[in-house]
Amino acid sequence: MAKRDYYQVLGVSKNASEDELKKAYRRLAMKHHPDRNPEDSQAEELFKEVKEAYEILSDPQKRAAYDQFGHAGVDPSMAAGAGGFGGFGFGDIGDIFESVFGGSGRGGNRAFRGADLRYDLSLSLEEAVFGTEVKIRIPSQVTCQSCNGTGAKAGSNPQTCPRCNGNGHIRITQGFFSVQQTCPTCRGNGKIIVNPCPQCQGTGRVQEHKTLSVKVPAGVDNGDRIRLSNEGEAGINGGPAGDLYVQINVRPHPIFSREDHHLYCEVPISFITAALGGELEVPTLDGRVTLKIPPETQTGKVFRVRNKGVKPVRGGTVGDLYCTVVVETPINLTPRQKELLRELEKSISEGSEHRPKESSWLDGVKKFFEDMKL
Repeated sequence: MAKRDYYQVLGVSKNASEDELKKAYRRLAMKHHPDRNPEDSQAEELFKEVKEAYEILSDPQKRAAYDQFGHAGVDPSMAAGAGGFGGFGFGDIGDIFESVFGGSGRGGNRAFRGADLRYDLSLSLEEAVFGTEVKIRIPSQVTCQSCNGTGAKAGSNPQTCPRCNGNGHIRITQGFFSVQQTCPTCRGNGKIIVNPCPQCQGTGRVQEHKTLSVKVPAGVDNGDRIRLSNEGEAGINGGPAGDLYVQINVRPHPIFSREDHHLYCEVPISFITAALGGELEVPTLDGRVTLKIPPETQTGKVFRVRNKGVKPVRGGTVGDLYCTVVVETPINLTPRQKELLRELEKSISEGSEHRPKESSWLDGVKKFFEDMKL
């Protein structure tokens, strides 16, 4: 079974002092001691787990190794299997090379860039095609104004770490090797905060909501991203802020669909208009156009309306609008209307020239069955 985190076992933070570790160990050791829990089968296992965690974390060298490599850094069997160098992983070898060849190592009080953030922005098709400007409200980690990002209470300053003297790392000698490890006291920062800022609890950052104005360029599509520089989370120790990426999501439109810079729609027409031809108004995103339907138009016929599509956001020619004609069969007919249609059907069926596709299909079916008899 996988081992639990030693800090979690003792119920302390990773910045816990030696006194805090000792107090936590004494309290848990008394609570889980087998002599005090003779009928609890799990008490002995918990007692051993607490004892093991305290033995590792109370030893500065073992604690440093555990902080950097976890259980593999203090368990010889795990380290040998993973690194193959008797307890040294690739991170250790890199530190050894730094010490031999004069590398700069891990300097204290390092600055870290803030995390990037993502915001999903839902737009209508019209907003995506023509562009718009919207305001969004996002949660973000920003620099604490009370301590100016230092993490220290107003009137005080972070102090140089006494264990690593501000370097952010310590050296541990193991046999012939000198290994550089992250300082467990300051966690590599080189400084410790004695009096943490009450506003940010010593982190140097607080969570706030901020309102931003986003200019959406014309022509954006699903999956496009708009980058707002330095609008992500605040950096650490004076590091630069991250960026905010606004992810575009275009909602389905009741009439139009989009593929690249072209628009598509279906236009229902009556079979009378399909047979005799006519004109009808077709909507576009910026108005209406008149579509001329020639006589004898079949369902599925596609009409192209130039320059009524989308102008690509990265430049290029404006797309077109493609209208697919769908002949609609009338419903809810009156008896008189049905009678008229039957008369029309009788008149049309007298000649195959009125229904060329149907006649051709019937001829093909007839030939198919004749071939089967052979």
